[in-house]
Amino acid sequence: MNSNKIIRWGIIGVGSVCEVKSGPGFYKNPNSQLLAVMRRDLEKARDFAARHKVPLWYDNADALLNNPDIDAVYIATPPAQHKDYALAALAAGKDVYIEKPVTLNADECKQLIAAAAQSNNKVCVAHYRRALPFFVHIGELLRAGAIGTPLLARIEMLRPAPETPYSDDNWRLNPAVSGGGLFHDLAPHQLDLLLHWFGGVQTASGIALNQRQLSAADDLVQGWAQLASGLVVQGRWHFALAPMHKRDQGEIIGTLGSIHFSFFGDATLQLIDSNGERTITLSHPEHVQQPLIAQVNDYFRGNGANPCSLQDALAVMELMDCFSQTTKQAG
Repeated sequence: MNSNKIIRWGIIGVGSVCEVKSGPGFYKNPNSQLLAVMRRDLEKARDFAARHKVPLWYDNADALLNNPDIDAVYIATPPAQHKDYALAALAAGKDVYIEKPVTLNADECKQLIAAAAQSNNKVCVAHYRRALPFFVHIGELLRAGAIGTPLLARIEMLRPAPETPYSDDNWRLNPAVSGGGLFHDLAPHQLDLLLHWFGGVQTASGIALNQRQLSAADDLVQGWAQLASGLVVQGRWHFALAPMHKRDQGEIIGTLGSIHFSFFGDATLQLIDSNGERTITLSHPEHVQQPLIAQVNDYFRGNGANPCSLQDALAVMELMDCFSQTTKQAG
């Protein structure tokens, strides 16, 4: 590793996720500089650049990729564009950091893996919750045997239907752009954490339905999987229920106790064991992607292993595909 090397970043797709969650991580981390941003609306790109003190802005991705001063590219567009932009970035000799979900489906991710294998450049994926101190602490508790041998895990993500109809320009609810609705927006974080803690999938099945028909995307997904550790995962997602049913719950039950937490809420967990119930409260950083971006930046500088690889993302996509593409018709 060159201890003086600074990774000069460009961002393709500086939308809302870049304002607080991710964008500042590229200029607040050491040995990292945000050199350029791109958005198809040049005025919005210029506005982002001015507010975040970014020297260069573009309305054309090729112009950004052809800038020889840029070392690495963060792809923060909707998922339908991830594969093509990532392939173009690799062809331009850039290291690549791709927003989740990595692609529309597992087959597209496999194409990226093949391209990366033929490239001299590195690729990471933004499953950033695995690097947040709160979820790192849960992993430490599990490895320390705080609940004995983990046997069961449960994900419950229930959200109310909107008070007003979904708009046509909400890309997250257009499966052709998002891959499959809000499940594809949120489940990558949840499933990645479980695969990160407990290993790959041994067997899995699921069902997906569009029960309420409020948009083109399925509003219900349910699935179960057995992971390499022997843990069995049950997941239930619904995005069109009454408001009183809103939930964001994670639960891991072991031979000696259990851990209960929220995937997207406050950094508070309940640890239940033979001594009773204990509450542990941490905090999330202001820029939630910053811890993982720091690890990605170090990896691109030649220090350490890949903090979240395309192979990690493929395992998540294959499980999501299994959960959401196995609806059976009777008869």
